[in-house]
Amino acid sequence: MEAISPSPLTSFPPKKRFHIRWIDLKEHLTGYLFILPSVALLGLFGFFPIGYAFYMSMHTWLVKKGGYNNFGNYKKAVGDVKGLLFFIAGISLLGFAYWIWNSAMKSDSTRKMVIRLSAAVLLIPAGLSLVFGWDKMLATGDKAFLHSLPITLYYSIGTVPAELAIGLVLAYILFQKIRGKEFFRMLYFLPYITPAVATAVVFRAIFNPRETSLANQVITLFGGKPVKWLFEPNSFNKVVFGVDIQGFFSGPSMALVAIILFGIWTYIGYNTVIFLAGLGSISHELYEAADIDGAGAWQSFRYLTLPLLSPITFYLAIIAFIGTFKAFNHIYVMRTPAAQDTVNVASVYIFETFYKQNQFGYATAQAILLLLIILGLTFIQNKMFGEKVFYG
Repeated sequence: MEAISPSPLTSFPPKKRFHIRWIDLKEHLTGYLFILPSVALLGLFGFFPIGYAFYMSMHTWLVKKGGYNNFGNYKKAVGDVKGLLFFIAGISLLGFAYWIWNSAMKSDSTRKMVIRLSAAVLLIPAGLSLVFGWDKMLATGDKAFLHSLPITLYYSIGTVPAELAIGLVLAYILFQKIRGKEFFRMLYFLPYITPAVATAVVFRAIFNPRETSLANQVITLFGGKPVKWLFEPNSFNKVVFGVDIQGFFSGPSMALVAIILFGIWTYIGYNTVIFLAGLGSISHELYEAADIDGAGAWQSFRYLTLPLLSPITFYLAIIAFIGTFKAFNHIYVMRTPAAQDTVNVASVYIFETFYKQNQFGYATAQAILLLLIILGLTFIQNKMFGEKVFYG
């Protein structure tokens, strides 16, 4: 029989094995030392403020530290815990229904119909649970804080899709061989680097309620009636279409629509530049192959450009979505007393609680809740759209 040769490691003398382990340890220590500055910065300016904010949220903190309140600040914000649990259960049912709907894609036509029908049926208890939980929370919690959450959602939904779509279109146009495209690239990027407070003041003048304001002049030019804009607390649907809908589906106020237009104008240039970088990374040979196969301009854009840009689109959507939930500067400058609380997004209301009411513990509890909401919605967004991203 052929002798089994000993393992190279076991054949070494003890000192040699120790030497190899010491080399491995040195390599690990070297790697940890390289990342130590980043870990220290993240810990000092990232994790420590969040941890200390959570510590403050657990106390009655008014100017100076008060007693431990056993999640009292959180109960004050969300109200009835049962209502919160019902609301979370409704969101979970929606997620489960979405998962069932997607799982039907792997089945045959008969099973697909049955599975999707069961997913549609789940929407009924999900909606009832959401409505019941939200009503319970509004009845017992901080109504002003809870009302700021759908306002924040209005701002996010109204801003992110529009700025992504317009940014993509502008990037596609500027990527073509046109004269002066470097000038236009700089022009579209200027709003992003211009100070937000200064441009917000300019937009306050543009959306002034007077008939002579620039926004009202544009409307009257097309046969419309002047609008109060930033001074209008009524919903966009009521002002424009005359439809008075109550509740969540009433939509944003006219004042918030003006702020949404500012947000779109600000971030179009940033998205355009990022999309331009993505377009430059797509191989020109792919377009040549599409031309040979007889694909037109729209087909190349639909089946080639969009899939290859999906990682960038996904990244920009995540960043923009998080940014809209944290937006503060321009909203704080553009809001008016006449708009009442229809433009008070969550970040503005948290600032008011912290700065004007000096309720530091309660404000940090609201900030932690907003952080959890952002994390939850980002997770949902990642699950819904992350699998559809094409990485080549």
